[in-house]
Amino acid sequence: MSAWTRATPDELVAHLRAADPAALVHAIREASDESLVTLVHDVGRGRAVVEVVTSRIGDLAVPAQRDGVRGVVRWESGDPALAATVRFADGVVEPVTDAEEGPDLVVRGSLVQLLRLVAGQLEIAVAYLGRSLEIEGDSALALALAGLFAADGTAPLTGVPVDPRDIDPLDVSRALHGVDIDHLRSVLASGFRPVVLDEIFSRMPAHVNGRKAAGARITVGFRLTGRPDGEVDRYVLRLSDGQATVLAGEAADAVGPDDRDATVTCEAHDFLRLVTGHLSAITGVLRGQLRVRGDKAAALRLATAFDIPKAAA
Repeated sequence: MSAWTRATPDELVAHLRAADPAALVHAIREASDESLVTLVHDVGRGRAVVEVVTSRIGDLAVPAQRDGVRGVVRWESGDPALAATVRFADGVVEPVTDAEEGPDLVVRGSLVQLLRLVAGQLEIAVAYLGRSLEIEGDSALALALAGLFAADGTAPLTGVPVDPRDIDPLDVSRALHGVDIDHLRSVLASGFRPVVLDEIFSRMPAHVNGRKAAGARITVGFRLTGRPDGEVDRYVLRLSDGQATVLAGEAADAVGPDDRDATVTCEAHDFLRLVTGHLSAITGVLRGQLRVRGDKAAALRLATAFDIPKAAA
């Protein structure tokens, strides 16, 4: 990597084109963010990186992951010179011009993020929530793009592919600092909504505080609004003797009002803020952001029975 940071733009293009794909991924993984910033510190060098890396996405991906990915993706990094467009079709990835075909997906991020993406080190959903990355267009294609590459810690090109649905609540909590509500609302009205909600709910049983939950038998339903189709996502969270279970969709609907202590209705982004420490349950109830039907005390006790990791401000 140090030799690349001293190369001219033309030399950098030659280095990146000639590099063995696995060795290139390994070099990116081993580099610090500071080293990668140095690598792309001017437009000429940045252009070399975006041009070659996007043209080599097919070489850097896990081969089996390319199959089934279809669409045109454009990566933008501020300066018009730092943009490139590629087409995915039938396992083939090839550069195209915007004049040939408009993109199905536009991703706006830094060149360091582009490098981290192909090295399997970018949590695309977390970056999108935190607004360090902007996504416009086909959300499913964005998730497929992130899942093309071998996850960090596994062998480049042949290792376990990144699972873009595997998001850490602590990383989400960190990412949400200072993010405006309108952005969170837009993310949770996109194709990333089920990714975020399902992952957060599925991880909740692992974060029960046994001492706080001891002896509690509470069942609370959640109705999460804000879907563009006007529908509501439904979940039920049960707490019994220190153990939690989660039901979703039709399984949640099967637990009727008489079998619940309470039902909480809120926008999905407010639920996300609640479980990541950016909204307190009491404040949410007092402000009307969390509407509770049934036993409010039971709903509040449920909220305090979980120790989901939260990042300090």
